[in-house]
Amino acid sequence: MAWDEWEKLKSQAAERQSTSMQLNQVEPGTGGSTAPDPDSYGDLRVAQADLAKIGDHAFKLYDRLWKEGRVAVPSSDKAAGDLTGQGFALGAGLQHVSARWDEQLKSLRDACAHISNHMQVTKKLHADDEHYIRRQMSSIDMLDAGFDERIGAPGKDNPVYGPPSKKKDD
Repeated sequence: MAWDEWEKLKSQAAERQSTSMQLNQVEPGTGGSTAPDPDSYGDLRVAQADLAKIGDHAFKLYDRLWKEGRVAVPSSDKAAGDLTGQGFALGAGLQHVSARWDEQLKSLRDACAHISNHMQVTKKLHADDEHYIRRQMSSIDMLDAGFDERIGAPGKDNPVYGPPSKKKDD
């Protein structure tokens, strides 16, 4: 495509765009709100059981990687040594592959351990937060009872405060 042709197509597209552009908006005078409905988003909810399950799976994967992922490393190292000892250049290549495999396996195991530990810490922190919130809500309920006029019958004193005290005239 020639440069002149490209410039011509760009200018034609710009002309079409400018005449057909339209903004989406509420019709004037309808009084509609453009704010999204907060109930349409939902909440992020995670149960303690979910966190425990993720941590447990990460820990099991960590163990399996150690048991099953290292099976080939000792035999590969031995084969690499034998090949190198016999004068084959392939021995050094196999040793390199074995070393890289071991590095990647360690990296993957570290990531699994990090996930497992993080889930345990997160679970504990959320449990502590839940207990704190419950304690705070409990104390608010007690305070509320003192201010709640529905405790006593209309026109009567709130029994939370006890019997009325006698005033001394001075």
